[in-house]
Order: sequence, then structure tokens, then C-alpha cells
Amino acid sequence: MTFKFALTAIALAASASTFAQTKWDLPAAYPASNFHTENLVQFAADVDKATAGKLKITVHANASLFKANEIKRAVQGGQAQIGEVLLVNFENENPIYGADGIPFLASSYADSKKLYMAQKPALNKLLDAQGMKLMYTVAWPPQGIYSKKPLASVADLRGIKWRAYSPATAKIAELIGAQPVTIQAAELSQALATGVVESYMSSGSTGYDSKTYESIKYWYDTQAWLPKNAIIVNKKAFDALDAPTQAALTKAAADAEVRGWKLSEEKNDFYKKALAEKGMNIVTPPAKLVSDMKQVGNIMLADWQKKAGAEGEALVSSFKTAQAKK
Repeated sequence: MTFKFALTAIALAASASTFAQTKWDLPAAYPASNFHTENLVQFAADVDKATAGKLKITVHANASLFKANEIKRAVQGGQAQIGEVLLVNFENENPIYGADGIPFLASSYADSKKLYMAQKPALNKLLDAQGMKLMYTVAWPPQGIYSKKPLASVADLRGIKWRAYSPATAKIAELIGAQPVTIQAAELSQALATGVVESYMSSGSTGYDSKTYESIKYWYDTQAWLPKNAIIVNKKAFDALDAPTQAALTKAAADAEVRGWKLSEEKNDFYKKALAEKGMNIVTPPAKLVSDMKQVGNIMLADWQKKAGAEGEALVSSFKTAQAKK
């Protein structure tokens, strides 16, 4: 009997070991159909496969678990083990988060990647100090201006109700004389339909996801900047994983970063075409509008560098050195 019980105990222990599973929640702010979210779902599937089901990540799309501006705090505090955030949303907390929200500093995919490489050391250091770890980032397509009326210059935006989703977009509103209205992505469709918002700057992706074409008919393709979403993980949660699971997670994240950037660039043209098919006028911005917006960008860069201090100066210097090596 003793031998039989011993065998049973060994079998039960083996079974428990086989089925020991860690479950993580990954809150995200964008719809399930958005390319960022699709990439997250693929990332979670890759982790599941690589760990043979040992680490299960559930993606909660469209701000269904936490609102966009709550996700970072949730990961930092351990309410969610991992999450997707828009880095520029947290510029007021630390200027380093807002490096990719400065108009016309990096306005192409190639330059955006160079800016990311220059930003990454400071970003890693900052997240580490806050008990988090960067898994990967993916850029949004270049930002343009959605407007209810034709635009010849920035003067045409004065007094307009302008969606501000980050400190940078709120600052743009201030500089161009628009009325900033804080609206996150999940609330944008309703804000447009009810006239709470008349104009905003974002990518073709956001315009398509939010059905902006139902309320606004002009999109000026200014290609002003490419903000990044970042996947961040709670360090304690990461450290609690065994080494093979950590390695699998890190590898899946590296793959997701490469795939996500490629997908963003491919989708850029798709979104513009899809918006046009829905009745949106995709407009090449007039020279005066571009020069006005570049002036806004110069003011914002100077302000940002002042706030970011020596670390910001080093970041911009590193980026401009890389940019010069085209």
C-alpha cells in the first residue's frame, strides 16, 4: 500500500508540474480589428506555443479592462502583468516618454526607427526605475490632420474643437489657437458624431477604426510624427517566470516588434485608400499649412529639450547623428 501511495503522489506531483500555468492579462486601448491589437494577439499565441501553454496571455482590447491612460499604472502596480501603452500619453510624467510626439522631428518610418534607437536606453532606464520592463514597441502610421473644413494654413484651425489625446496634441492646440478636448481612442466615434470634436491629428488607422469619415471629410497627410505603442511588463511578474519562459517571452516580443513595424508601414497605404473609398478627401497639405506646422514643431522641440535637460539633449543629438548617416 505504501508503495502504491508513493507512486500516486509522484504521479500527482508530475501532473501538477505539467499543468502549472501562469495567466497574464494584457490590457490594450484599441479595437480588436486594429493592427496593433492583431499583433498583440499573435504575440500572445506565439508565447503560448513557445511555452507549451505554460504562460497564457489574454489580450483585453478596446480599453475593456483599463482605460488607455490607466494601463501604465495598472502594470506598474501589478493589477495587470503586461500592457500596451501609447508612450506620448505620459510625457507630463517624464519628457522621455514624449520624444516621438514632437511634430516633424522624425516623420518617416526610417527616421522613427532611428529615434527609437536613440530613445531606447533612456526609456529602459526610466521603466526599470518604475518597476517595469520594455518588451517591444510598434509605431503608428504618420500623423495627419482631420478637419471638417478645408485648410489653407494654421489660421483655419483657430477656435476649432480639437481632440487632445496626449500632452503634445494639447500643446499643439494651444499653439494654433484651437480648443483642446481630451478624448481617448475608445470614445472618439461618439465625440465625432456628437460634435464634441471637429478636428484632430492622428494616423489613417485611427480615422478608419473610429469611422471618422462619417463625420469629417478632410484628412491632410502632413506626416508630422509617428508615435509608438509600447508593450511593458511588470518586473516582478517577469522575474517570477522561469528562465526558459522568460526567453520565450523575449523572443516572441522581438518577433512582434519586427512584424508590427512592417505591418504599420504596409497598412499606411491601405488606410489612406480605405478612407478615400469611404468618402474622405485625402489631401496633400498646402505649403503654408506645412510651414506653419513645422514652426509649431520647432517651438515644441525647444520646449521639450528644455524640460528633458541633458538626457533630452543627448537623445536628440544621438538621433540627429544617426539621421545624418542616411
